[in-house]
Amino acid sequence: MMHQPSRIHLFQGYGVELEYMLVDRSTLQIKPITDDLLKHELGHYGSDVEKGMVTWSNELVMHVVELKSTKPESDFATLEKEFAANVKNINTILSQWNAMLLPTAAHPFMNPMTETKLWPHENNEVYTIYNKIFDCKGHGWSNLQSTHLNLPFYDDEEFARLHAAIRLVLPLLPALCASSPMLDGKLTGLMDTRLKYYKTNQSKIPCITGKVIPEAVFSRRNYLNTIYEKIKTEIAPYDPEGELNAIWVNSRGAIPRFDRGSIEIRIMDIQECPAADLAIVSFVIGLIKALVNGKIADHEAQMKWKTETLAQILDQTTEKAQEAVITQTEYLAFFGMQQTTATAREVLQHLAAKMATYDPQPERWKKPVDLILKEGTLSQRIIGAMGKDPSHETIVATFKTLATCLADNKMFSL
Repeated sequence: MMHQPSRIHLFQGYGVELEYMLVDRSTLQIKPITDDLLKHELGHYGSDVEKGMVTWSNELVMHVVELKSTKPESDFATLEKEFAANVKNINTILSQWNAMLLPTAAHPFMNPMTETKLWPHENNEVYTIYNKIFDCKGHGWSNLQSTHLNLPFYDDEEFARLHAAIRLVLPLLPALCASSPMLDGKLTGLMDTRLKYYKTNQSKIPCITGKVIPEAVFSRRNYLNTIYEKIKTEIAPYDPEGELNAIWVNSRGAIPRFDRGSIEIRIMDIQECPAADLAIVSFVIGLIKALVNGKIADHEAQMKWKTETLAQILDQTTEKAQEAVITQTEYLAFFGMQQTTATAREVLQHLAAKMATYDPQPERWKKPVDLILKEGTLSQRIIGAMGKDPSHETIVATFKTLATCLADNKMFSL
Protein backbone atom coordinates (compact mmCIF):
# COMPACT_ATOMS: atom_id res chain seq x y z
CA MET A 1 0.00 0.00 0.00
CA MET A 2 1.19 3.52 -0.71
CA HIS A 3 2.40 5.50 2.24
CA GLN A 4 1.06 9.03 1.98
CA PRO A 5 2.58 11.16 4.73
CA SER A 6 0.48 14.27 4.16
CA ARG A 7 -2.58 15.05 2.13
CA ILE A 8 -2.20 16.50 -1.33
CA HIS A 9 -4.73 17.87 -3.80
CA LEU A 10 -6.14 16.33 -6.96
CA PHE A 11 -3.49 15.38 -9.56
CA GLN A 12 -0.50 16.61 -7.52
CA GLY A 13 1.17 13.19 -7.24
CA TYR A 14 0.39 9.49 -7.72
CA GLY A 15 1.24 6.18 -6.18
CA VAL A 16 2.03 3.42 -8.68
CA GLU A 17 2.42 -0.26 -7.72
CA LEU A 18 3.62 -3.03 -10.07
CA GLU A 19 3.48 -6.74 -9.19
CA TYR A 20 5.72 -9.36 -10.83
CA MET A 21 6.16 -13.13 -10.58
CA LEU A 22 9.42 -14.87 -9.64
CA VAL A 23 10.00 -17.85 -11.94
CA ASP A 24 12.68 -20.34 -12.95
CA ARG A 25 14.69 -18.96 -15.89
CA SER A 26 14.68 -22.28 -17.75
CA THR A 27 11.25 -23.80 -17.07
CA LEU A 28 9.22 -20.72 -15.98
CA GLN A 29 7.90 -22.70 -12.97
CA ILE A 30 7.14 -20.32 -10.10
CA LYS A 31 9.90 -19.77 -7.51
CA PRO A 32 8.44 -18.89 -4.06
CA ILE A 33 11.56 -17.01 -2.87
CA THR A 34 10.45 -13.41 -2.41
CA ASP A 35 11.52 -13.65 1.24
CA ASP A 36 15.06 -14.63 0.16
CA LEU A 37 15.16 -11.75 -2.33
CA LEU A 38 14.18 -9.23 0.39
CA LYS A 39 16.53 -10.86 2.91
CA HIS A 40 19.38 -10.49 0.40
CA GLU A 41 18.95 -6.70 0.70
CA LEU A 42 17.86 -6.37 4.35
CA GLY A 43 20.09 -9.00 5.96
CA HIS A 44 16.99 -10.52 7.63
CA TYR A 45 13.44 -11.54 6.67
CA GLY A 46 11.35 -8.41 6.24
CA SER A 47 8.57 -7.08 4.07
CA ASP A 48 9.91 -3.79 2.58
CA VAL A 49 13.17 -2.68 0.99
CA GLU A 50 13.37 1.03 0.21
CA LYS A 51 15.50 1.92 -2.83
CA GLY A 52 15.04 5.67 -3.11
CA MET A 53 12.12 6.40 -5.44
CA VAL A 54 11.03 2.72 -5.53
CA THR A 55 10.27 0.29 -2.68
CA TRP A 56 10.17 -3.53 -2.97
CA SER A 57 7.50 -5.34 -0.94
CA ASN A 58 6.12 -8.81 -0.34
CA GLU A 59 2.60 -9.85 -1.29
CA LEU A 60 0.16 -12.53 -0.09
CA VAL A 61 2.10 -15.26 -1.92
CA MET A 62 5.81 -16.02 -1.92
CA HIS A 63 6.38 -15.95 -5.70
CA VAL A 64 5.22 -12.33 -6.17
CA VAL A 65 7.12 -9.11 -5.47
CA GLU A 66 5.64 -5.63 -5.62
CA LEU A 67 7.60 -2.58 -6.80
CA LYS A 68 5.94 0.67 -5.78
CA SER A 69 6.70 4.36 -5.76
CA THR A 70 7.98 5.13 -2.26
CA LYS A 71 5.93 8.32 -2.13
CA PRO A 72 3.48 10.03 -4.49
CA GLU A 73 5.21 11.04 -7.74
CA SER A 74 4.29 13.16 -10.74
CA ASP A 75 7.44 12.71 -12.84
CA PHE A 76 6.55 9.46 -14.61
CA ALA A 77 9.49 9.59 -17.03
CA THR A 78 11.92 9.33 -14.11
CA LEU A 79 9.70 6.85 -12.26
CA GLU A 80 9.61 4.58 -15.32
CA LYS A 81 13.44 4.62 -15.51
CA GLU A 82 13.65 3.81 -11.79
CA PHE A 83 11.21 0.89 -12.11
CA ALA A 84 13.21 -0.44 -15.08
CA ALA A 85 16.50 -0.11 -13.14
CA ASN A 86 15.00 -1.94 -10.15
CA VAL A 87 13.78 -4.76 -12.42
CA LYS A 88 17.36 -5.15 -13.71
CA ASN A 89 18.73 -5.10 -10.15
CA ILE A 90 16.24 -7.75 -8.97
CA ASN A 91 16.95 -9.97 -12.00
CA THR A 92 20.69 -9.80 -11.21
CA ILE A 93 20.05 -10.89 -7.60
CA LEU A 94 17.61 -13.63 -8.66
CA SER A 95 20.13 -15.14 -11.08
CA GLN A 96 21.87 -16.86 -8.12
CA TRP A 97 18.71 -19.01 -7.79
CA ASN A 98 18.39 -19.35 -11.60
CA ALA A 99 15.26 -17.17 -11.27
CA MET A 100 13.92 -14.03 -12.96
CA LEU A 101 10.91 -11.72 -12.99
CA LEU A 102 7.98 -12.52 -15.28
CA PRO A 103 5.27 -10.03 -16.29
CA THR A 104 1.52 -10.42 -17.11
CA ALA A 105 -1.44 -10.72 -14.76
CA ALA A 106 -1.52 -14.53 -14.43
CA HIS A 107 1.04 -17.32 -14.66
CA PRO A 108 0.14 -19.36 -17.76
CA PHE A 109 0.47 -22.84 -16.21
CA MET A 110 0.94 -22.57 -12.43
CA ASN A 111 -1.15 -25.04 -10.40
CA PRO A 112 -2.28 -22.89 -7.47
CA MET A 113 -3.74 -25.86 -5.55
CA THR A 114 -0.32 -27.51 -5.17
CA GLU A 115 2.20 -24.69 -5.68
CA THR A 116 0.85 -21.82 -3.55
CA LYS A 117 3.03 -20.72 -0.64
CA LEU A 118 1.65 -17.90 1.50
CA TRP A 119 3.91 -15.24 3.03
CA PRO A 120 4.95 -16.68 6.42
CA HIS A 121 6.86 -13.74 7.96
CA GLU A 122 5.94 -10.41 9.56
CA ASN A 123 2.41 -9.02 9.08
CA ASN A 124 1.10 -12.41 8.00
CA GLU A 125 -1.83 -12.49 10.51
CA VAL A 126 -4.20 -10.86 8.02
CA TYR A 127 -3.16 -13.34 5.30
CA THR A 128 -3.84 -16.21 7.70
CA ILE A 129 -7.41 -15.03 8.41
CA TYR A 130 -8.07 -14.44 4.72
CA ASN A 131 -6.85 -17.95 4.01
CA LYS A 132 -9.14 -19.35 6.70
CA ILE A 133 -12.20 -17.55 5.27
CA PHE A 134 -11.59 -17.85 1.54
CA ASP A 135 -8.89 -20.53 1.06
CA CYS A 136 -6.34 -18.45 -0.82
CA LYS A 137 -5.09 -21.29 -2.99
CA GLY A 138 -7.24 -20.60 -6.06
CA HIS A 139 -6.18 -18.64 -9.14
CA GLY A 140 -7.92 -15.45 -8.03
CA TRP A 141 -5.80 -15.35 -4.88
CA SER A 142 -2.42 -16.82 -5.56
CA ASN A 143 -2.05 -16.37 -9.30
CA LEU A 144 -2.60 -12.73 -10.14
CA GLN A 145 -0.52 -9.62 -10.67
CA SER A 146 -1.89 -6.15 -11.19
CA THR A 147 -0.93 -2.51 -11.52
CA HIS A 148 -2.41 -0.26 -8.85
CA LEU A 149 -2.81 3.48 -9.29
CA ASN A 150 -3.41 5.72 -6.27
CA LEU A 151 -4.93 9.17 -7.00
CA PRO A 152 -5.05 11.84 -4.27
CA PHE A 153 -7.97 13.89 -3.02
CA TYR A 154 -7.92 16.54 -0.30
CA ASP A 155 -11.49 16.77 1.02
CA ASP A 156 -15.06 15.62 0.38
CA GLU A 157 -15.55 17.90 -2.61
CA GLU A 158 -12.43 16.55 -4.33
CA PHE A 159 -13.39 12.98 -3.39
CA ALA A 160 -16.83 13.40 -5.00
CA ARG A 161 -15.40 14.70 -8.26
CA LEU A 162 -12.67 12.06 -8.41
CA HIS A 163 -14.91 9.12 -7.48
CA ALA A 164 -17.53 10.11 -10.06
CA ALA A 165 -14.89 10.31 -12.82
CA ILE A 166 -13.14 7.05 -11.89
CA ARG A 167 -16.43 5.08 -11.94
CA LEU A 168 -16.93 6.08 -15.59
CA VAL A 169 -13.41 5.10 -16.67
CA LEU A 170 -13.22 1.68 -14.94
CA PRO A 171 -15.30 -0.22 -17.56
CA LEU A 172 -12.80 0.70 -20.29
CA LEU A 173 -9.68 -0.45 -18.45
CA PRO A 174 -9.69 -4.14 -19.52
CA ALA A 175 -9.79 -2.91 -23.14
CA LEU A 176 -6.44 -1.22 -22.48
CA CYS A 177 -4.85 -3.52 -19.91
CA ALA A 178 -6.05 -7.14 -20.27
CA SER A 179 -3.01 -9.44 -20.01
CA SER A 180 -4.42 -12.70 -18.59
CA PRO A 181 -5.83 -14.86 -21.42
CA MET A 182 -4.53 -18.15 -20.06
CA LEU A 183 -4.63 -20.40 -16.97
CA ASP A 184 -3.62 -24.05 -16.43
CA GLY A 185 -1.82 -24.09 -19.78
CA LYS A 186 -4.97 -23.29 -21.78
CA LEU A 187 -6.60 -20.19 -23.20
CA THR A 188 -9.64 -19.41 -21.06
CA GLY A 189 -11.74 -17.68 -23.74
CA LEU A 190 -11.54 -14.45 -21.71
CA MET A 191 -9.13 -11.61 -22.33
CA ASP A 192 -9.04 -10.56 -18.67
CA THR A 193 -9.28 -13.81 -16.73
CA ARG A 194 -7.76 -12.21 -13.63
CA LEU A 195 -10.66 -9.80 -13.43
CA LYS A 196 -13.21 -12.61 -13.74
CA TYR A 197 -11.66 -14.20 -10.64
CA TYR A 198 -11.37 -10.82 -8.93
CA LYS A 199 -15.15 -10.44 -9.25
CA THR A 200 -15.99 -13.87 -7.85
CA ASN A 201 -13.27 -15.03 -5.46
CA GLN A 202 -14.91 -13.39 -2.41
CA SER A 203 -18.50 -14.21 -3.37
CA LYS A 204 -18.99 -15.91 0.02
CA ILE A 205 -19.31 -12.33 1.36
CA PRO A 206 -20.75 -10.43 -1.66
CA CYS A 207 -20.57 -6.93 -0.17
CA ILE A 208 -16.73 -7.04 -0.16
CA THR A 209 -16.46 -6.65 -3.94
CA GLY A 210 -19.97 -5.45 -4.80
CA LYS A 211 -20.26 -5.18 -8.58
CA VAL A 212 -16.56 -4.13 -8.82
CA ILE A 213 -17.75 -0.74 -10.13
CA PRO A 214 -18.21 1.23 -6.87
CA GLU A 215 -21.64 2.49 -5.85
CA ALA A 216 -22.63 6.10 -6.60
CA VAL A 217 -21.52 7.37 -3.18
CA PHE A 218 -19.89 10.78 -3.06
CA SER A 219 -19.08 11.67 0.55
CA ARG A 220 -16.94 10.17 3.27
CA ARG A 221 -19.88 9.90 5.69
CA ASN A 222 -22.09 8.08 3.17
CA TYR A 223 -19.29 5.73 2.18
CA LEU A 224 -18.56 4.82 5.80
CA ASN A 225 -22.26 4.43 6.66
CA THR A 226 -23.27 2.37 3.66
CA ILE A 227 -20.31 0.41 2.33
CA TYR A 228 -17.90 0.06 5.26
CA GLU A 229 -20.61 -0.60 7.85
CA LYS A 230 -22.07 -3.35 5.65
CA ILE A 231 -18.67 -5.01 5.16
CA LYS A 232 -18.02 -4.80 8.92
CA THR A 233 -21.32 -6.50 9.73
CA GLU A 234 -20.94 -9.21 7.12
CA ILE A 235 -17.35 -10.20 7.93
CA ALA A 236 -17.97 -10.28 11.70
CA PRO A 237 -19.17 -13.95 11.80
CA TYR A 238 -16.00 -15.06 9.94
CA ASP A 239 -13.64 -12.91 12.01
CA PRO A 240 -14.69 -13.29 15.68
CA GLU A 241 -11.42 -11.69 16.91
CA GLY A 242 -12.16 -8.58 14.84
CA GLU A 243 -8.73 -8.56 13.20
CA LEU A 244 -9.91 -7.60 9.70
CA ASN A 245 -10.45 -3.92 9.05
CA ALA A 246 -13.34 -3.23 6.64
CA ILE A 247 -11.15 -0.61 4.92
CA TRP A 248 -8.52 -3.23 3.99
CA VAL A 249 -11.14 -5.78 3.03
CA ASN A 250 -13.04 -3.56 0.57
CA SER A 251 -12.28 -4.99 -2.90
CA ARG A 252 -14.18 -2.76 -5.30
CA GLY A 253 -12.38 -1.80 -8.49
CA ALA A 254 -11.54 1.58 -6.94
CA ILE A 255 -11.13 1.95 -3.19
CA PRO A 256 -11.13 5.21 -1.26
CA ARG A 257 -8.70 5.47 1.63
CA PHE A 258 -10.09 8.38 3.60
CA ASP A 259 -7.33 8.09 6.21
CA ARG A 260 -4.71 9.07 3.63
CA GLY A 261 -6.82 10.89 1.04
CA SER A 262 -6.47 8.65 -1.99
CA ILE A 263 -8.50 6.39 -4.27
CA GLU A 264 -6.74 3.22 -5.42
CA ILE A 265 -7.66 1.76 -8.82
CA ARG A 266 -7.13 -2.01 -8.65
CA ILE A 267 -8.46 -3.56 -11.84
CA MET A 268 -5.57 -2.98 -14.24
CA ASP A 269 -3.73 -6.13 -15.35
CA ILE A 270 0.03 -5.58 -15.26
CA GLN A 271 1.74 -5.12 -18.63
CA GLU A 272 4.95 -6.52 -20.11
CA CYS A 273 7.22 -3.66 -18.98
CA PRO A 274 7.19 -0.40 -16.95
CA ALA A 275 7.12 1.66 -20.19
CA ALA A 276 3.71 0.14 -21.05
CA ASP A 277 2.34 0.45 -17.50
CA LEU A 278 3.41 4.06 -17.03
CA ALA A 279 1.99 5.04 -20.43
CA ILE A 280 -1.37 3.45 -19.59
CA VAL A 281 -1.37 5.08 -16.16
CA SER A 282 -0.59 8.49 -17.77
CA PHE A 283 -3.44 8.03 -20.26
CA VAL A 284 -5.89 6.96 -17.53
CA ILE A 285 -4.92 9.93 -15.34
CA GLY A 286 -5.40 12.27 -18.33
CA LEU A 287 -8.86 10.86 -18.99
CA ILE A 288 -9.90 11.12 -15.32
CA LYS A 289 -8.53 14.68 -15.20
CA ALA A 290 -10.55 15.67 -18.30
CA LEU A 291 -13.69 14.33 -16.58
CA VAL A 292 -12.92 15.99 -13.22
CA ASN A 293 -12.27 19.31 -14.99
CA GLY A 294 -15.64 19.10 -16.79
CA LYS A 295 -14.11 18.87 -20.27
CA ILE A 296 -16.19 15.82 -21.22
CA ALA A 297 -19.36 16.37 -19.17
CA ASP A 298 -20.31 18.26 -16.05
CA HIS A 299 -19.94 16.78 -12.59
CA GLU A 300 -23.69 16.44 -11.98
CA ALA A 301 -24.09 14.30 -15.12
CA GLN A 302 -21.16 12.10 -14.04
CA MET A 303 -22.69 11.43 -10.61
CA LYS A 304 -25.94 10.10 -12.10
CA TRP A 305 -24.50 6.95 -13.67
CA LYS A 306 -25.97 3.71 -12.36
CA THR A 307 -23.55 1.07 -11.14
CA GLU A 308 -25.46 -1.66 -13.03
CA THR A 309 -24.94 0.00 -16.44
CA LEU A 310 -21.21 0.49 -15.86
CA ALA A 311 -20.87 -3.07 -14.49
CA GLN A 312 -22.47 -4.48 -17.68
CA ILE A 313 -19.86 -2.71 -19.82
CA LEU A 314 -17.08 -3.96 -17.52
CA ASP A 315 -18.35 -7.55 -17.96
CA GLN A 316 -18.16 -7.11 -21.74
CA THR A 317 -14.61 -5.70 -21.75
CA THR A 318 -13.45 -8.36 -19.24
CA GLU A 319 -14.47 -11.01 -21.73
CA LYS A 320 -13.51 -9.44 -25.06
CA ALA A 321 -11.24 -6.46 -24.23
CA GLN A 322 -11.11 -4.15 -27.29
CA GLU A 323 -13.47 -6.31 -29.33
CA ALA A 324 -16.31 -5.83 -26.81
CA VAL A 325 -19.30 -4.24 -28.52
CA ILE A 326 -20.73 -1.48 -26.34
CA THR A 327 -24.45 -1.13 -27.00
CA GLN A 328 -25.18 1.28 -24.13
CA THR A 329 -25.87 4.26 -26.41
CA GLU A 330 -26.00 6.70 -23.48
CA TYR A 331 -22.40 5.74 -22.51
CA LEU A 332 -21.17 6.40 -26.07
CA ALA A 333 -23.10 9.69 -26.22
CA PHE A 334 -21.62 10.71 -22.87
CA PHE A 335 -18.14 10.58 -24.45
CA GLY A 336 -19.35 12.49 -27.53
CA MET A 337 -19.89 9.54 -29.90
CA GLN A 338 -22.92 9.69 -32.20
CA GLN A 339 -23.27 6.01 -33.14
CA THR A 340 -25.61 3.56 -31.38
CA THR A 341 -22.96 0.83 -30.95
CA ALA A 342 -19.15 0.87 -30.93
CA THR A 343 -16.34 -1.48 -30.00
CA ALA A 344 -14.31 -0.65 -26.89
CA ARG A 345 -11.36 -0.07 -29.25
CA GLU A 346 -13.35 2.60 -31.13
CA VAL A 347 -14.29 4.29 -27.86
CA LEU A 348 -10.63 4.34 -26.76
CA GLN A 349 -9.46 5.61 -30.17
CA HIS A 350 -12.06 8.38 -29.96
CA LEU A 351 -10.89 9.29 -26.43
CA ALA A 352 -7.19 9.11 -27.36
CA ALA A 353 -7.83 11.60 -30.19
CA LYS A 354 -9.71 13.91 -27.79
CA MET A 355 -7.01 13.51 -25.12
CA ALA A 356 -4.26 14.46 -27.52
CA THR A 357 -5.86 17.91 -27.59
CA TYR A 358 -6.60 18.14 -23.81
CA ASP A 359 -3.33 16.78 -22.48
CA PRO A 360 -0.37 19.20 -22.39
CA GLN A 361 2.04 16.21 -22.62
CA PRO A 362 0.43 13.50 -24.80
CA GLU A 363 3.90 12.15 -25.65
CA ARG A 364 3.94 10.52 -22.20
CA TRP A 365 1.42 7.93 -23.38
CA LYS A 366 0.85 8.31 -27.11
CA LYS A 367 3.24 5.76 -28.67
CA PRO A 368 2.51 2.83 -26.31
CA VAL A 369 -1.25 3.49 -26.28
CA ASP A 370 -1.26 3.75 -30.10
CA LEU A 371 0.47 0.34 -30.26
CA ILE A 372 -2.13 -1.17 -27.90
CA LEU A 373 -5.01 0.30 -29.92
CA LYS A 374 -3.49 -0.95 -33.19
CA GLU A 375 -2.26 -4.44 -32.19
CA GLY A 376 -4.61 -5.15 -29.28
CA THR A 377 -4.22 -5.57 -25.54
CA LEU A 378 -1.32 -7.68 -24.30
CA SER A 379 -3.77 -10.63 -24.07
CA GLN A 380 -4.61 -10.23 -27.74
CA ARG A 381 -0.93 -9.97 -28.70
CA ILE A 382 -0.05 -13.07 -26.62
CA ILE A 383 -2.78 -15.07 -28.39
CA GLY A 384 -1.60 -13.69 -31.73
CA ALA A 385 1.94 -14.91 -30.99
CA MET A 386 0.94 -18.36 -29.63
CA GLY A 387 -2.07 -19.30 -31.75
CA LYS A 388 -5.38 -20.64 -30.43
CA ASP A 389 -4.14 -24.03 -29.18
CA PRO A 390 -0.51 -23.59 -28.14
CA SER A 391 1.77 -26.41 -27.00
CA HIS A 392 3.59 -26.13 -23.67
CA GLU A 393 6.82 -25.35 -25.58
CA THR A 394 5.13 -22.49 -27.45
CA ILE A 395 3.74 -21.07 -24.18
CA VAL A 396 7.19 -21.20 -22.54
CA ALA A 397 8.86 -19.61 -25.56
CA THR A 398 6.28 -16.78 -25.74
CA PHE A 399 6.46 -16.02 -22.02
CA LYS A 400 10.28 -16.08 -22.10
CA THR A 401 10.02 -13.36 -24.76
CA LEU A 402 7.76 -11.42 -22.36
CA ALA A 403 10.37 -11.84 -19.58
CA THR A 404 12.93 -10.32 -21.98
CA CYS A 405 10.54 -7.44 -22.72
CA LEU A 406 10.37 -6.78 -18.97
CA ALA A 407 14.16 -7.03 -18.51
CA ASP A 408 14.76 -4.62 -21.44
CA ASN A 409 11.74 -2.35 -20.71
CA LYS A 410 10.45 -2.87 -24.26
CA MET A 411 6.88 -3.45 -25.43
CA PHE A 412 5.76 -6.76 -26.93
CA SER A 413 4.80 -6.23 -30.55
CA LEU A 414 3.69 -8.77 -33.15
